[in-house]
Amino acid sequence: MIDVKALIQQAFDAQKNCYTPYSNFNVGAALLTADGKVYQGCNIENAAYPATNCAERTAFFKAVSEGDKDFVAIALVGNKSDVEQGQGEYCAPCGVCRQVMAEFCDHKNFKIYMAKSVDDYKEFTLEELLPLGFTGKDLV
Repeated sequence: MIDVKALIQQAFDAQKNCYTPYSNFNVGAALLTADGKVYQGCNIENAAYPATNCAERTAFFKAVSEGDKDFVAIALVGNKSDVEQGQGEYCAPCGVCRQVMAEFCDHKNFKIYMAKSVDDYKEFTLEELLPLGFTGKDLV
């Protein structure tokens, strides 16, 4: 059973570490492994925009680099730096982040929680956000 509110709170905690001097759009992520470990990520911008890294990929890359590759859920929060918690919009993962999720997660069962607050969130599966996703299975 996933403690969704605790996972969302960890995403809000991660959001505090964002480096967003250009967009001022702060995203936090909390990635849950099958064994209950949580990896946090935040977006990190760069003046050369392609070098920017999203919160979701930061969390995934941290986890994979430490040997974890079995994931069950991720919580995402994001808004402009001057927007108070609960007042913004739901923050959806970009296409590149969805593709990274497709590399490591079960499309039908991996949960994505987009939250405005710990009490106001939406739940999706990866399959809902990336129908007909391209994976390594398509390369054989």
